[in-house]
Amino acid sequence: MKFVLIKIRQALAIGLIGMAPALTGCLSHTRIVPKTRLADVVMSTSLDVMSRQLNSRYEAIQSMNASVSVMATTGGGLQGKEKDYTSLSGYIFMRKPENLRVLLRVPVLGSTAVDMVSDGKTFKLVIPPRNRAIEGTDEVTTPSKNGLENLRPSVFFDSMFVRGQGPNQILSMTTDTRVIESGKKKKDLIEEPAYDLQILAQPEGQIVRTLRVVHINSTDLLPYQQDIYDKNGQVVTKAFYSNYELYGDIPFPMIIQIVRPRDHYSLTVTITKLTLNQKLEDDQFELKIPDSMFVEHK
Repeated sequence: MKFVLIKIRQALAIGLIGMAPALTGCLSHTRIVPKTRLADVVMSTSLDVMSRQLNSRYEAIQSMNASVSVMATTGGGLQGKEKDYTSLSGYIFMRKPENLRVLLRVPVLGSTAVDMVSDGKTFKLVIPPRNRAIEGTDEVTTPSKNGLENLRPSVFFDSMFVRGQGPNQILSMTTDTRVIESGKKKKDLIEEPAYDLQILAQPEGQIVRTLRVVHINSTDLLPYQQDIYDKNGQVVTKAFYSNYELYGDIPFPMIIQIVRPRDHYSLTVTITKLTLNQKLEDDQFELKIPDSMFVEHK
């Protein structure tokens, strides 16, 4: 009986080995995928070094005077369509701690299309082509169905400056991988490591809330994306940074795309001229609303 069992086991083993090629052929399928290559230069760093670099870059900029062109896009996948608006040229002035002015002009005519100022708590927005003005706080209390009407100055300030680690905030770092085009050929894809810096609020009991995530590439240790979260843990702003240029020893991105997923709009800010740390006067952040203009309070 024992001899028979051994023979049966040997027969089963031989049968399974014989079936292996057939099973492999039936259960596998080879697909062609875009081929990637590793980045030529990869810089390694530590959380401590990354924290100091993030803070020093933010602290190095006290003011900004930028000539810009701004294009808005509304809609998206949920609407099934997107709408691009005419690009407007103008200026963005920023002065820490939270002064901001955005002045955009109508193409060709050169008249004012939008003029907005803020001190970080309240803002004024004038839209001369519509004979309309808006005054209110930097916080949206009653969201509009028109996403662009939910735009507040803090969206510009928080997106164009990547803030460092604030008081009582916790910093952690993880690594990731991203695939990008080399810029020379579309089919030349580069796979490079990336660092994700999570800026967290102080724990509330056993719960820790994410405030921001800064994505940093490993080729030059500069941010290429920033995700900003609300108190419910939802992403309210995604900012993408590219085309860095050096101003003295300060690197600054010349193209900044601001995406507001919940408001279904995005802004692409292209900087054509930039001056950092120039003295800006108080009157550059003052805006008088004409008496004849209809004013809406939000």
